[in-house]
Amino acid sequence: MLAPLSVVIWAWAYALGQFVVLADRPAEVFAGVAVGAALLLATMVAVLVTTVGAAGPQAVRRARSLRERARRRRVPRQLDPDAPGRPRPRAPGVRPATA
Repeated sequence: MLAPLSVVIWAWAYALGQFVVLADRPAEVFAGVAVGAALLLATMVAVLVTTVGAAGPQAVRRARSLRERARRRRVPRQLDPDAPGRPRPRAPGVRPATA
């Protein structure tokens, strides 16, 4: 989203420079530019709010559901790897490994 935004800002700044150079009254141009900048900023904020606002609660719900799923998982705790009946990690078991 930043690349198109940077292109728009660059084009806007280039057009502003051309208008100021060609204008008879630069103060009027700056006033118009200020209004245009305010409208552009309001539009960009509205787009960001609708984009992030819509994805925000969904992302929060997804993160919450993943945390709950992780809490429900029953993983055996390996407190003593040398306990009887537990093979060592990467060690051969009771039966030979098959390829």
